[in-house]
Amino acid sequence: MLAIHPKKIREKEKSTPEMFGPHLTLDLSECNPERLSDLSYIYDLLDELPDVIDMHKITAPYVFVYKPKGNPTEWGISGFVIIAESHISIHTFPDNKHAFMDIFSCKQFDIHKAVNYITSKLEAHKADKRLSGRGKEYPRQVMAAREIVARSRPTLKH
Repeated sequence: MLAIHPKKIREKEKSTPEMFGPHLTLDLSECNPERLSDLSYIYDLLDELPDVIDMHKITAPYVFVYKPKGNPTEWGISGFVIIAESHISIHTFPDNKHAFMDIFSCKQFDIHKAVNYITSKLEAHKADKRLSGRGKEYPRQVMAAREIVARSRPTLKH
């Protein structure tokens, strides 16, 4: 069964004024290869996920099958959906039972709900989760922006 460490992730989930938003990456293994190879299934996953985590789709998902000529076992499905908050992407490798997903957002979202939904849909038995805060220097407030600009500009001497 998939092990999730809620305390470790919850500590990282806390928003700070300096952070633009969370970026969750999932490296999933031992997934169901039938699900990983089903174009409609991956489309539906990308279509449903924004609603699951309270995000807002700007575009319909775009998914396609990629079959490299030189390495036929590395084929898979790639897809993404643009959300108002940023984007969600997936790359599957059915022959190897692996998938890689990214969720980048300018607002907080329920990390556990996202991980549970994705691992359940892909029947992943292992998930390596990484959460990082993006845009630590991105100014969320005018005063913060002023301070960043002041620090980055050289002082003029007359």
